[in-house]
Amino acid sequence: MHTVVVGTSGVTASDVLAVARGDARVELAPQAVAALAAAREIVDALAAEPDPVYGVSTGFGALATRHIGPQLRARLQRNIVRSHAAGMGPRVEREVVRALMFLRLRTLCSGHTGVRPEVAQTVVDVLNARITPVVHEYGSLGCSGDLAPLSHCALTLMGEGDAEGPDGTVRPAGDLLAEHGIRPVELREKEGLALLNGTDGMLGMLIMALADLDTLYKSADVTAALSLEALLGTDKVLAPELHAIRPHPGQAASAANMLAVLKGSRLTGLPRVAGAAHSGATAIPYEEPRVQDAYSVRCAPQVAGAGRDTVAHARLVAERELAAAVDNPVVLPDGRVESNGNFHGAPVGYVLDFLAIAAADLASIAERRTDRLLDKNRSHGLPPFLADDAGLDSGLMIAQYTQAALVSEMKRLAAPASADSIPSSAMQEDHVSMGWSAARKLRTAVDNLSRVIAVELYAATRALELREGRAPAPASQAAVEAVRAAGVRGPGPDRFLAPDLAAADAFVRGGGLVAAVEAVTGPLR
Repeated sequence: MHTVVVGTSGVTASDVLAVARGDARVELAPQAVAALAAAREIVDALAAEPDPVYGVSTGFGALATRHIGPQLRARLQRNIVRSHAAGMGPRVEREVVRALMFLRLRTLCSGHTGVRPEVAQTVVDVLNARITPVVHEYGSLGCSGDLAPLSHCALTLMGEGDAEGPDGTVRPAGDLLAEHGIRPVELREKEGLALLNGTDGMLGMLIMALADLDTLYKSADVTAALSLEALLGTDKVLAPELHAIRPHPGQAASAANMLAVLKGSRLTGLPRVAGAAHSGATAIPYEEPRVQDAYSVRCAPQVAGAGRDTVAHARLVAERELAAAVDNPVVLPDGRVESNGNFHGAPVGYVLDFLAIAAADLASIAERRTDRLLDKNRSHGLPPFLADDAGLDSGLMIAQYTQAALVSEMKRLAAPASADSIPSSAMQEDHVSMGWSAARKLRTAVDNLSRVIAVELYAATRALELREGRAPAPASQAAVEAVRAAGVRGPGPDRFLAPDLAAADAFVRGGGLVAAVEAVTGPLR
C-alpha cells in the first residue's frame, strides 16, 4: 500500500487525496518527530513560568483573561475538546474527515504547535486503523479554525464519542481504539487547542473539489464539442489564432480540447435549412451557409476557459495553504509563543465561492446546448426531443428538466458564503469566514455539475447517432461507443425511453469519457 510520510515542510495535494480517498498509510518523518519534541520543550518551559501564556496557562477565546493553575491544565485541554465537540446535523463524508485529520497532522508536524510527538503519532495510528470520527455538517464558522469538526476528531483521539470502524459500523471510539491497540491520548498544556485550530476541513474539501473539477472541465470541453458537432456548428471559432489575441490560458486550452475532439469531422459547418423559397405554389426549402452559432456553442471556450483560470487560482491558494502552519498561538523558532490570526479562513473561503460561481456558469451553458439539441426549431433537422417517435414517446424532454433543476440549484449555491459573517464568542470572534459552509456547498455544486454534463453527453451522443450518412469525428465516435459500452442505455428498441442518467454521471465523474476521447486525441489540456 502507498505510504505518505509527513515531515516538517507540508504535504502535497496528491498526499491528501491518497490518504482521504485511497486510505494510504501515514508515517512520521524523523525530522517531524524532532521538530515536535523541540517545540514541546518550549511549551513546557513556558508552562513552568508564572506569567500566563494564551493557550498554555489561560482560558480560550473570550475567556482568555483567566489564568489556569498547573493542577487544572490537563482538565482545561480535555474540557475544550469536549465543549467544542458541539456539531449537529448529518454526518460528513468519510473522505472529508480523513482529509481533515491528515491536514491537522500536517500542521502538528510543522513544529509550530507545541504538541508532544505521541499526540501526532496517535493521529497517525487512527488514520492507519481506518477509524473515522463522526463529524457533523454544522458547527464551523471557518474562523479560529473548523472548531467543531476538529473537536469531534480530537474526541476520538481521547477515546470518547463515536467513530466509524473499518467495517463501516459506528461504535464508541474507545472500543475501536482498544481493538486496534491504540492508547487514548491524555492531553497536556496547549494540546487540546492545537488539535482544533485550523482551516483543515475547508482546505481538504477544496483539494478534493479541484481534483474533481480537473476531470469535469475536460469532460465539459468534450460534451461542448459533441454538441457543436451534433448541431452542425462551425469549428472555425476554435482556431488557435483567434484565442491568441485574447490570451487567457484557460480559454486557449478549452478551445484546443474542442478542436482535438472535432478533428476529422464531416458534420461541422454544414449548411442549415433557413426557410422556404416559393416557386409558384410550391415552397422549396433552401440552405444558408453556416456563418456563426449561438453563444452557448460559439462561446464555450470562453466560459469554460474562465472557469479553468479560476481553478488555477484556487490551486495556487491551496498550495500556499498546504505549506502553512495554521494554529493559534504558534511556537516560533526563537522560543516565543505568539497569538495570531492565521486561522482565519478568508483565503480559502473566497476561492471555494469562486469555484461554485464558475461551476454554476459552466452548468448553465451546458444546459443551454442540451436545450438546443432537443428543440426541433433550433437543432437543424433533429427530431423533437431526440425521440424515436415524437409524441408516442417524449425522448429526452424530462432529462432536460432534470438538468435544468440541477442548474437552478447551482445558481443558488453560487451565492457566496464568504460574503457573510456572524459574531461569536461574546464578540471576541466578531468576523468569521464561513469557509466551511462555502466548502460544503461547493461539494454539492461539483456533484451537480457532473450530472449536468452527463445529461449533455447523453443528448449529444444520441443526436450524433441520428445524423445518419455523415461521419462524426473519430474522437466523437469513440465517445458514442464508450457511452454504449458503459451501459448508459437500456437494451432493445426502447433503449432511449429510460436513460440511465446515474450511469452517465458515474461515467463522467469517473473519467470514463475523458479516457475514451484521449485514446484517440492524446492527452487533453
